[in-house]
Amino acid sequence: MSSNGEPTSFESQDSIPIIDYSLLTSSNANDRSKAVQDIGRACEDWGCFMLVNHGVPETLIQEMMDFSNQFFNTTAEEKLEFEAHGVLDPIRCSNRINLAHQNKSMLWREYLRLIVHPDFNCPHKPPGFREVAFDYVKRTRAIAMELVKGVSESLGFEASYMNEELNLDAGFQLLAVNHYPSLSDVDISRGLVEHTDHGLLTLLYENGVPGLDVLVNGRWICMGGVPNAFFIINADHLEIFSNGKYKSTFHRAVVRDERKRMIFVNTNGPSLDTIVGPSSRLIDGEKRLPRYRPMKFIEYLECQIKHVTAGKHPFEEVRIHI
Repeated sequence: MSSNGEPTSFESQDSIPIIDYSLLTSSNANDRSKAVQDIGRACEDWGCFMLVNHGVPETLIQEMMDFSNQFFNTTAEEKLEFEAHGVLDPIRCSNRINLAHQNKSMLWREYLRLIVHPDFNCPHKPPGFREVAFDYVKRTRAIAMELVKGVSESLGFEASYMNEELNLDAGFQLLAVNHYPSLSDVDISRGLVEHTDHGLLTLLYENGVPGLDVLVNGRWICMGGVPNAFFIINADHLEIFSNGKYKSTFHRAVVRDERKRMIFVNTNGPSLDTIVGPSSRLIDGEKRLPRYRPMKFIEYLECQIKHVTAGKHPFEEVRIHI
């Protein structure tokens, strides 16, 4: 910790776990078992890991980057059609970046946020964006669901247990495209204040411009440096369902480069009407008490908006102090 009580920061991720996705999907039982064990250790000890050999073509990712750039380069008037209003708007866009404001708690980004499951939504412009985004979402969702199977097994459950308990076939999935200005555009180092995500696991992919920090054991670690890797981060409902074994991970975006930064964020959660609490298999009388009270997922989303706006964390509503 620094002298002012803030977590210290350093620019290295040398020991952050790297998981080989091809081992998780391997037909070799030993390879898969090792991948499951590695995922469990990463979720418990780090709350995040890098995922390589995931099979999403780099050409598809580049197409997503190109179309996203085209979207953000349209005029403010054109983007008004998708202006953000409510948390369940199928398509939400915000370009209210106040370049004159020096308040470091401001969210210095432009974003496009899409509900992509159980129903797929995407802007109809630029032409071709919808088709490419659909392919990207289909592939990344398959990765997320396979990772959840691995997480389920790492907790001692069957591979299908979390999917069935949380109704993930009808799960609520978002794709957010975050566009950050360069240092030459804003005289400020903050990109997005520290926060955690709703859902189980968050998949992130950036355009090669570093700026993602994760908080591990009181230290901010800058992620990056592994080509064509997804960053996987524990989210709130993984902590709740695992009864605190796999902690949700605080992360932030920091503008520290002269290049503009683009990042894709996939959040993956249960269905909106699923009530999420600690797994009944992890509760054992007085020995293992529940640490979180159950809450319907849609109510948690609404609670998250309310608390983040007030500078608080939604866990204040669900955490049980033992």
